[in-house]
Amino acid sequence: MDELFINIIEILGTAAFAISGIRLSAARRFDWFGAYVVGLVTAIGGGTLRDIILDLPVFWMLSPVYLIVTGIALVAVLIFRQALVKGMRTLFIFDAIGLALFVVVGVQRTLAAGWPVWVAMVMGTITGSFGGIIRDILINEQPLFFRKDIYATACLAGGAVYCLLIQPWWSDIVPQIACAVTVIGLRVAAVHYNWSLPILKVDRNLLPEEKNYTHEQD
Repeated sequence: MDELFINIIEILGTAAFAISGIRLSAARRFDWFGAYVVGLVTAIGGGTLRDIILDLPVFWMLSPVYLIVTGIALVAVLIFRQALVKGMRTLFIFDAIGLALFVVVGVQRTLAAGWPVWVAMVMGTITGSFGGIIRDILINEQPLFFRKDIYATACLAGGAVYCLLIQPWWSDIVPQIACAVTVIGLRVAAVHYNWSLPILKVDRNLLPEEKNYTHEQD
C-alpha cells in the first residue's frame, strides 16, 4: 500500500512539474518538441540526479510512464492553453505541488535505500528542486532555487517533518502527507506574507573589476 501510494505521488509530481515546465516554454514561444523536452527535464531532472548519486537504477528508465505523463501534460496545456498559460498563479500552483510531491519521493527513496535521515533530507531537496533549476536554465531564467524565495528551505523543512514523524505504529503515509503539506504551506505562506531569506550583500568596492578578472582568467 505504501509503495503504491509513493508511485501515485511520483506520477502526480511528474504531471505537475511537466505542466510547469511546458507552461513556461509556451510563454517563451517554444515549439511543441522544445516544450516537451523542458517539461520532461523539469519532471525527471531531480530524481535522475538523486538516483545517480545514490547508485540506484534511474527511475524513469524502468518504465515509460513518466514520458507518457509528460506527453499528456503537453496535450493538456495545448487544450487548456488559456487557463494554464495565462498568469503566474497557475505556474506557482503546479510548481508548488510538484516540489512538495517530489520532496516526499526523494526522502522515501533515500530512506528505503538505507541512508540516514540527513542524507534523505538533502536528497529530498535535490529531487524537488533540481528539475526546476534545469528548467529555468533552459528558458534563460535565473533559477528560483538561488533567489531569496523560500524554496530550498521549504524542501528541507518538509524533509525534516517527514523524518521526525517516522514511527513504527502508523503508516508511512502519515509523514509523507505531512511533508507535502509543510512544503506547500511554506511556499504559500512565503508568497502571501512576502517571506524571504536575507540577500548576500557585499560592498562592490571590495570586488575586483570585471575587466581585470576576465584578463586574469585569460
